[in-house]
Amino acid sequence: MPIVYIALGTNLEPRATHLEKALELFRSLPDVEVKRVSSIYESKPVGYLDQPDFLNLVFEADTDLLPMDLLDSCQNIEQELGRVRTIRFGPRTLDVDIVLYGVESIEEERLTVPHPRMQERSFVLLPLQELNPEFVVPGWNKTVNELVAELPPEDLEEIWKYAPEA
Repeated sequence: MPIVYIALGTNLEPRATHLEKALELFRSLPDVEVKRVSSIYESKPVGYLDQPDFLNLVFEADTDLLPMDLLDSCQNIEQELGRVRTIRFGPRTLDVDIVLYGVESIEEERLTVPHPRMQERSFVLLPLQELNPEFVVPGWNKTVNELVAELPPEDLEEIWKYAPEA
């Protein structure tokens, strides 16, 4: 049973509720066992900038699902929570990405693992670092800690741990 790391992101209100509901839906899947969940991070948008800040987290899970079946489950959860794909990198109720699937490297039309841009995404690497800093990322042969150390300093200025307003 491979350990997988899945990233969740949202920037449409209610942001924290979208993350909570997504985790509930993953926990309800019979072939996925959510093990650990990172802190929630808030970050500035990447790519399309005219949109609200994002909330992001990464969770670790065991699964019996094959990679494409897991992808289908991820996309079903996105749809269940109202994901509409209009603007690339645009606002969304929920974005779900399979970041790592065990130690496998996967290159399919619909799925690339490790996630092809994770090494440049502080909002993926910092939550992942919380969960498994010494994990050696397949294909890059670097630990998560090493990938975080390679992030540009300005990327680290655009992300912080989420503190809900009282």
